[in-house]
Amino acid sequence: MVVARALAAAMLAASLLTSGAAWAQSYPTRPVTLIVAFPPGGADDATARILQDPFQKALGQPVVVENIGGAGGMIAAAKAARAEPDGYTIMLHQDALAAGMALYPNRTFDAEKDFVPIGLVNITGNTLAARPTLPPNNFNELLRWMKEPGQTIRIGHPGVGSFGHLAEVLIFHELSIKTTQVPYRGAGPALVDLLGGQVDIGPISAVVARPLVQSGKLKAYAVIGKKRVAALPDLPTMGELGYKKLDVDFWHMLLAPAGTPRPIVDKLNAALRTALADPKVRKTYADGGMDEYPDSEETPEAAATLLKNEIKLWSEVVRENNIAGQ
Repeated sequence: MVVARALAAAMLAASLLTSGAAWAQSYPTRPVTLIVAFPPGGADDATARILQDPFQKALGQPVVVENIGGAGGMIAAAKAARAEPDGYTIMLHQDALAAGMALYPNRTFDAEKDFVPIGLVNITGNTLAARPTLPPNNFNELLRWMKEPGQTIRIGHPGVGSFGHLAEVLIFHELSIKTTQVPYRGAGPALVDLLGGQVDIGPISAVVARPLVQSGKLKAYAVIGKKRVAALPDLPTMGELGYKKLDVDFWHMLLAPAGTPRPIVDKLNAALRTALADPKVRKTYADGGMDEYPDSEETPEAAATLLKNEIKLWSEVVRENNIAGQ
């Protein structure tokens, strides 16, 4: 009986593998939906839009971007986790997916169990930016301004659990400065109010901040990340300013629902790598402070390892800083 069951299981596995490979040969035969876990206006949407055209060319079918904001990217992730595991619904997400495992205990999915990573997309530089009318002109002046007696500091961020929110908590905890947090439903709305002066400071991605800083519509004081941004070379990193704990990376990856056949995941990974090798994508990413991952980290396994490590990292950050979700 045991031998018969083992044989049956082996035959079933072989059948599934064969059918999955055959399915992947014709995949895709219709448009692919790319869920972006935040509204337009931020680095997540910019990353997807820059990638969209060469990615769909590599796949041979249209790629339709669907922005779903809310709950630090958890609403989008919950929808993507429930999608059919057939390669026609995939998701672009970031650090917030890892942090959400600790922030939202009542979520309906598990990032590691309910998704299979397709591949890493980029590491994105972020800036500590401010409204153009804020008096300080460099980081030291900003620090003195924030520490003035009775100073009220309004910080806008893209929503609880987003990288912008987590970075803001880390920064001002490290600086020992109290602030008033103003959450938004995404980076776009937060940026609008920062430009309009409704909030004072906000963590803004370099790809979005660069033209605004260069045109004088925003001020920027530092880079949140491990290295300077080529497009804003005069901005020091928080680590260079003496805050090594703030050398944290903001990453993006593509994921598919768990159960998606490996041949389809491999085809999506290959299309992603082809798209990222496109000269226009490389230049646009570089101009916006987005770094590519090295060749050794292009596999689904590398993305899965990063996700696992980041869940551990951000769980510790959430716990140590008493950050609460919803």
